[in-house]
Amino acid sequence: MKEYRRIIFVCASDTCRAPMAAGIMAEYPLKRPVEILTRGLVVLFPEPLNQKAEAVMISNGINVEGFTSTQLEEEDFDEDTLVLVMEHAQLEKILEKYERANPQNVCVLTELVGEELEIIDPYGGTLQAYGLCYEMLRKTILKLVNLFNENEGASDEKNTSCDDAQADV
Repeated sequence: MKEYRRIIFVCASDTCRAPMAAGIMAEYPLKRPVEILTRGLVVLFPEPLNQKAEAVMISNGINVEGFTSTQLEEEDFDEDTLVLVMEHAQLEKILEKYERANPQNVCVLTELVGEELEIIDPYGGTLQAYGLCYEMLRKTILKLVNLFNENEGASDEKNTSCDDAQADV
């Protein structure tokens, strides 16, 4: 995998899946420093974390104090940034809307780690639905961390990109 200095997790409103993914990722040690951020595709004004997502994260020991949602902007895209979305529809929207979005650096999180299913939005569901979303994210993020750490120091020829992951699925 290419070396990235920044990972941005993106979901619809940046109040549930992206913050959960970022919180989980921050719990695991990486072999090289990576800034972990979250963004939303539609953030009309800064909002706190969804209450059910917050409850699930707190119950799993992840600090979410002071979180507010942030809109994805054109400036978020560069060659050193990996943008990970939860669904194919989000990937397509980003590639259509943002000129600087590069298909090699923007991909569906689950596809990058070799999974077929997308991370389903639990919005409006029960607390249990949020818990299941968290567990799926945790399993997926662990694979992402392993992918990052295994590829530490790999040559450029062995680096994978989002295009490679999408071609494999």
